[in-house]
This record gives sequence, C-alpha cells and structure tokens, in this order.
Amino acid sequence: MNEAGWIAAGVLAGLGLLAFAFRARLLAAFGYELQRIEPQHSNHDEARGAVDDFRRDGQVVRVDRARIGRLSDLDELEVSDVMVHRTNMRSVNADNPPEAVVREILQSPHTRMPLWKGSLDNIVGVLHAKDLLRALNDVGNDFSKIDVMKIASKPWFVPDTTTLQEQLNAFLRRKAHFAVVVDEYGEVEGLVTLEDIIEEIVGEIADEHDIDVQGVKQEADGSVVVDGTVSIRDLNRALAWDLPDEEATTIAGLVIHETQLIPDEKQAFTFHGKRFVVMKRDKNRIARLRIRPAGDI
Repeated sequence: MNEAGWIAAGVLAGLGLLAFAFRARLLAAFGYELQRIEPQHSNHDEARGAVDDFRRDGQVVRVDRARIGRLSDLDELEVSDVMVHRTNMRSVNADNPPEAVVREILQSPHTRMPLWKGSLDNIVGVLHAKDLLRALNDVGNDFSKIDVMKIASKPWFVPDTTTLQEQLNAFLRRKAHFAVVVDEYGEVEGLVTLEDIIEEIVGEIADEHDIDVQGVKQEADGSVVVDGTVSIRDLNRALAWDLPDEEATTIAGLVIHETQLIPDEKQAFTFHGKRFVVMKRDKNRIARLRIRPAGDI
C-alpha cells in the first residue's frame, strides 16, 4: 500500500459514514486522496497505529500529519474540551429594551448570539445577525417594532459529554453550526460551534472578524496577563503554547492542579516551561495570572 493509502486506511478506521465526505475534502486540501479501503481490524487503535507508522516514515510535512492524526482523536475528545466556557460566552438578555438588544447584537463580532431570560441557565433562543438585519429592513429600521423572540431560532442543547465525532456528525445532519452545551443537571456550561471542531483538526481559522482571546493581554515586557477563567486550549491556540489540558480546563485550574492548593496573591510557580505569578485572588478563585517563559525570571 502506498503512503496515501496508509493515511486513508488509518483515518477510515475512525470515521463515521456521515462525516466521510466532509473529511475527504479536508484531506484533499492537504494533497491526499481518501478512498474507501476496508481495514483488516476496524478499531481506533489500528487507526492511530497506521498514522503513527506513517509519522515514523517522516514522509509527510509535520503540520499535515498532525492534522491527519487529530482526525482520529475526535472520538477521544468531548465538546466540553473545545467549547467556549459560559464565563467567556457572549449572550444577550432578551428582556432588555429592543433597541439595546439590537445594538448589542450588531456590535458583536459573532454571527449568532444566545438569548436568555432571568438567568444564563434559561437560554430561550439563538439570534442570527442576518435574520435581525432582514427584520430591521422590513420595519424601516424602527427598533421599537422588533420582537427578537419572533426572529430567534430555537436553541439546541447538547450534553457536555458528547464526543467531537458525535457532535460533528450531528452538525452535518442538522446543517447547523451552533449548539449550547449543558451539564447533567441542564445548567449551561458554554457553547460549541462547527468552527470549534474544524479548528481542532486544522488549527486556528482566522478571518477579518476574529478578535483576540478575551481575558488575555500581552504586556510590553513579554509577559502575558490572563484571567483565570481563560481556557487552556484558547491560550495554547492564541500563543502557540503547549500547556497540558488533560487535568484542567482553565488556566486557573491548571495552576491549582499543579500546586495542589489555592495560591495566595503574589505567589509564583514554575512548571511546563512557564513562570506563573498569581496577580489577583477572589475568595477561593484565582482571578488573574501573569505568565512568562521560565527563562525570563
């Protein structure tokens, strides 16, 4: 079997039929042809083994083989691993005056915004900016005539334990791009988009509307000031870091996991090649950290 065939066999072992065409297009973008090859043992270990064997051959550009390997990881990751956490999620109170709601949505860099009433755990709709613009045009741009609940679509709730493979398949089936993530009690944990899953495969997708990660500020001295609620994955993507996210989701959680305590303000720790300084603590929560390369202490 040639090199492209090994890639195809390894990837196919972990693919669902519904997502086959989607992933074939992804691999085609990297110069490989995905064919329907029946593996001798159809299981995830063989898929990963085929990709690992190909890595050892050293015949594929590093970034391309990493992307191919991540295709096999979709069954191991859950939506909670890639979602936008509720603390960083932009949303709108549907009970606000129509003008305030419209202005907030139009000023947002996001295409879709969840609407809530009473509390963030009561999401009642998702409003698409394009639908809002159409409605405004129909009423002569009179904000007072806008009823956002009549324009909004019904929210789609998914469990936080849904694998990325399952969620990708569901997005494709429903031709949807956006879902609200909830825990076992139905409380909102965050949101996940189709783009979040694609970025898990191919890396960061930048466009002219992208903004810097909320809660992350690059300082002139080379350090980075980070809110404790910022997710490790977002930080890794934004700064090309490689901090582990197996035991913690947020950067504050990583510090607590590594130190096995809730540090006081001004305490500093070094691990994973970085120096972490606690800048602000709010009760039992790490609110803000300063991070710099360990060699710059």
